[in-house]
Amino acid sequence: MSTFIIRGGTVVHAASSERADVLVRDGRIIEVGTNLNGTAAIEIDASGCLVGPAFVDLHAHLREPGNEAAETIESGARAGAVGGYGAVVAMPNTTPTIDSAAVVGYVYERARHAVIDVAVAGAITIGREGKNLAPMAEMAALGVRLFTDDGNGVQHGGVMRRALRYSSALGVRLAQHCEMDDLAGSGVMNDGPLAARLGLAGRSALAEEIMVMRDIEFVRASGGRLHFLHLSTRRSVELVAAAKADGLDVTCEVAPHHFTLSEDRCASFDPVFKVHPPLRSMADVEGLRLAVARGDIDAVATDHAPHTPESKDGTFDDAPPGMLGLETAAALTWDAVNGDAHAFFNVLSRGPARVAQLRAGELGVRRVAHGGDVAPGEDASLVIFDPSDSWTVDRHALQSRAINTPFHDMVVTGRVRGTFVGEPVWLNGEFR
Repeated sequence: MSTFIIRGGTVVHAASSERADVLVRDGRIIEVGTNLNGTAAIEIDASGCLVGPAFVDLHAHLREPGNEAAETIESGARAGAVGGYGAVVAMPNTTPTIDSAAVVGYVYERARHAVIDVAVAGAITIGREGKNLAPMAEMAALGVRLFTDDGNGVQHGGVMRRALRYSSALGVRLAQHCEMDDLAGSGVMNDGPLAARLGLAGRSALAEEIMVMRDIEFVRASGGRLHFLHLSTRRSVELVAAAKADGLDVTCEVAPHHFTLSEDRCASFDPVFKVHPPLRSMADVEGLRLAVARGDIDAVATDHAPHTPESKDGTFDDAPPGMLGLETAAALTWDAVNGDAHAFFNVLSRGPARVAQLRAGELGVRRVAHGGDVAPGEDASLVIFDPSDSWTVDRHALQSRAINTPFHDMVVTGRVRGTFVGEPVWLNGEFR
């Protein structure tokens, strides 16, 4: 392995920052300081940039196995590296579902060839059908630490309570897609006056908020650890914040599209803006942005959901929900935190690594520990982020196999210059 020095960046620690060099040897940070001397080291200029722990995405749909035409573990990992991610958590709504040790093993084997670390989320129930609990203990023995039926919320309260008790004994965390099917129904956009004017079926915010309320009370009654996926309303985030204040072990994430885009985008009838949960009102967008900036959110997660062009090239009603996110999340989050570097790394790096337990031990096929400090002795899971670089999103220039980004042609500010997983994997516009 190589020796390299990252020169002249602003190193962002958990509680402070400093202008410093970072010396890395054999995948580990050796020294942080000024005017470091590294014999035969590769010099990397980080002037004007932030240097911090590489990002961790709690919520990426890599589509493999089963839908490799839309994405593969390899292509999704490359998109993650360009976006500054040292690790992503692959969701289990694949074909077959990641609901057994055998499928977990298959994904791990594919992940060995990825440019960044790929962790695996297992399903809560077999086939994500919400009926019978999946063999979480077998998957946990292989290193799985997050379990979800994402794409489906666990509808049956008794099943969810049993899952919480079971997961608590295993020391793992459940993650819930919060939508009550009887309230969400066949809705395709946010329920409200705009949906009525457009003639599109609405998807109620109550479908999300009532499940958040229900599952908070299940945690209160039966214990366990619960993470709320892609919350989309201000009220949902407030409910989780209140539960945390009560001492419950709950965490939550929001996606960049939910704090950047409002339901107004659906007026174009372009299916690229269809997502579940849907884009909400501007009041919700502003509420989520405020929550991110003030630290009420544990993680910004992309909910990266690639689809083939032909599947998105239909009517708004018929197209599948989902958007790309790995390569644009950092710039959108930088805007949301108003230039607060500590908040930025808290929601993109440290918070998600803590939720996914990527700081603990050697699990799965991970090369390094993620979400730590930029300090001697830590693994070199690092990112160089240029906060002043403005660029135009081009759906045809992304690493993903899909092109369904809602941010095409948008000018954003903030770009990743380097991603390191022990070694440089993406640096100055090239894979290493």
